[in-house]
Amino acid sequence: MTIHRLDNVGIVVDDLDAAIAFFTELGMELEGRAQIEAPWADRVVGFDGMRSEIAMLRVPDGPGRLELARYFAPVPVDAGLQSAPPNTLGLHRVMFAVDDIDDTVERLRRHGAELLGDIAQFEDAYRLCYLRGPEGIIVGVAEQLR
Repeated sequence: MTIHRLDNVGIVVDDLDAAIAFFTELGMELEGRAQIEAPWADRVVGFDGMRSEIAMLRVPDGPGRLELARYFAPVPVDAGLQSAPPNTLGLHRVMFAVDDIDDTVERLRRHGAELLGDIAQFEDAYRLCYLRGPEGIIVGVAEQLR
């Protein structure tokens, strides 16, 4: 058995338009949006009568994709993760490599992002930080220095 690639990371959001705006500001490209409501989808997620809308975003010129989903049925569950710290069990972050971390942080702040700590430097290799984006999603950004 061989894994060919990581196809996508899925994130459930309440405001799909705001999440799309945030991730496109980061530099991702919207591949498409679709309504999902079908027996095959019920079987995949284990819900009868599942209805959602998804947006698929991709990294330009790269293999990475992000699937944002908004559920209409069943009603989404708020587990209180919007303010959970980065060490919460089961909660992880999505990390992106960027060209200019200062510019990226400034642009994402206009979409409501807040730094969890500071922009820090790891040796002479990277500057990086964690941001809390829409729906409390933790997004890491890293700028390679050499």
